[in-house]
Amino acid sequence: MEGVLLALIPMFAWGSIGFVSNKIGGNAHQQTFGMTMGAFVFALVVFLFRRPEMTLPIFLIGFVGGLIWAVGQSGQFHSMKYIGVSVAGPLSSGSQLVLGGLIGVFAFHEWTKSIQFILGFVAMLALVIGFYFSAKRDPENTMASESHDYTKGLIALTYSTLGYVAYVILFNNLSTLWFHVHFDTLTIILPMSLGMMVGALLLAGGKIKMEKFVFKNMSVGVMWGIGNIFMLLAAAQAGDAIAFSFSQLGIIISTIGGILFLGEKKTKKELVYVTIGMILFVLGALLLAVVKSQG
Repeated sequence: MEGVLLALIPMFAWGSIGFVSNKIGGNAHQQTFGMTMGAFVFALVVFLFRRPEMTLPIFLIGFVGGLIWAVGQSGQFHSMKYIGVSVAGPLSSGSQLVLGGLIGVFAFHEWTKSIQFILGFVAMLALVIGFYFSAKRDPENTMASESHDYTKGLIALTYSTLGYVAYVILFNNLSTLWFHVHFDTLTIILPMSLGMMVGALLLAGGKIKMEKFVFKNMSVGVMWGIGNIFMLLAAAQAGDAIAFSFSQLGIIISTIGGILFLGEKKTKKELVYVTIGMILFVLGALLLAVVKSQG
């Protein structure tokens, strides 16, 4: 029970990042850089208290992972500007699960049992149908149609998903298989946060207006750090499958937050579509957690 309660923290912390950052304001580059600054401060405090052993391979992998992560986060913030948090959030998280899952299966042979393939592909199907309903529009919602640019939003989501999945593969698969480097979250978080800041600067072309939005978005970086800490604690108490599944449920928080706190307009039909999409998404995420537990 304690592990489940711990797993709720990353669910709320990570699930709130999108709508909290957009409520604070600023452009996508300011949001990304402010978040990385907050993540670095958080990581530095953790490092000073814990004082983990830091080797050059761990530092380099963490730094490169942070650079790649910045691509994912910047793309996510851009997509939220183009199509709204309540649409971009489910599409982003779901596409990461599908792409990451497929790469894990075909490139790293993470599924070995028949039950894993059966449940895994049912989960993928649920996620894909969930995508459809999460992004489905009502032609009568003219306000959303005028303010949203779905082409740019989907382009941003594409490189965001590639960035997020690439950094997860680097940390979870390649670091061990190729570089024979082992580490935990509390060790890798400092070099990763450095890479995140550098990546955010590079993506902005070195030009970020240091306005109040940047400094306010540091709080989002702290939320990200807190999510990481409690994800680690939840995994230790309840296992990776429970921690993973609950972290994915954060999409419910971001979707509801976008509608309630950012005033993203939805018609009655679209609210039904979003509800169906979230239910399917939760089902898919939970099934993937079951698949993970069978490994």
